[in-house]
Amino acid sequence: MDTSPTPAFSALAQGNAAPQHGPRPLPLFLNILWRETEDDPELRKRAFQGLRKYQEAIRPAPPPAVPVVAREGSARLLRYGTENGRHPVVFVPSLINPPQVLDLSGSRSMLRHMRAAGHDAYLVDWGTPAADDGALGLDRHVTDRLLPMLAALPRPPILVGYCLGGNLAIGAAALQPARALATIAAPWNFDGFPAADREQIGALWRSSRPMCQRLDYVPMEVLQSGFWAMDPARTIRKYAAFAGMEPGSDEEHAFLAVEDWANGGPPLSYAAGRDLFEQFYAANASGRGEWHIDGRTVDPRRLTCPTLSIRSATDRIVPAAAAPEMGENTTLSLGHVGMIVGGNGRAMLWEPLSQWLSSHSG
Repeated sequence: MDTSPTPAFSALAQGNAAPQHGPRPLPLFLNILWRETEDDPELRKRAFQGLRKYQEAIRPAPPPAVPVVAREGSARLLRYGTENGRHPVVFVPSLINPPQVLDLSGSRSMLRHMRAAGHDAYLVDWGTPAADDGALGLDRHVTDRLLPMLAALPRPPILVGYCLGGNLAIGAAALQPARALATIAAPWNFDGFPAADREQIGALWRSSRPMCQRLDYVPMEVLQSGFWAMDPARTIRKYAAFAGMEPGSDEEHAFLAVEDWANGGPPLSYAAGRDLFEQFYAANASGRGEWHIDGRTVDPRRLTCPTLSIRSATDRIVPAAAAPEMGENTTLSLGHVGMIVGGNGRAMLWEPLSQWLSSHSG
């Protein structure tokens, strides 16, 4: 059977597309859409309508720039809070997708909530790898980027790492004293991932590695295709649902912001991608206590500062079983992104986390 979209359906996705031309990679998205809606022409039509609506939507003006307090290579440390005599709280996002998921909009910003709650909050922006950054592995993101920026702070920070940023925050805390450490949906024990997901991700890397090695970076499209493969039906259903959202509604604005974030972001350096796929996903170096930075074993169980691991029982990207075991552990029932920007995120994550930070002088 021909699995390519017909011109009639493809035309729904044409027109004056937004500059990002998302979703990225668009040809793969269209292939998934066609395949997932093969027996449901109405769903297919609504998904294409949602796609065109997304591409043509007018985006709001970007928020004002946040002060930069430190730079190291392409990375920057952005300050959201002000001096309060307490320990600074540094949020460390993943290397995958931009950091703005932690400051998505006025009503969906964990960073602005933390500032309003009185925390001296900071956000790491990893930036775009330079042409000569291909050898910058995950370990060197800690030693050559994160730690030098943390050194600019007046006191030992409380580190809060989200997703892969949690792994990097653990690495930083293992090398340099931190006041406390919290991770949110951090993929630490890769044996906790379903075997089928690890095999799928392994196959993706095996097919992509030669190209990535020649480029000396891992394109964002490679990573995105892996995320879509985990739940292709959901990827299509959410665009179909977007077609029916009330114009101008908070729900519509939230969809646009989240999808622009998910379809954005710079590539990974080749070494960081290799470490992620080979050391972590394939070999589970972190979960087995075999990840080393500067000759030191990185093990969250050896940290002497207060620690908190937040995971979710409904996270499709990082299962709860993959999260690190810390001094304190808590399990939510929110999605990987929903726990950060969803309607229940404030009550279930932001506010309890703020209280925990305050209890440790943050």
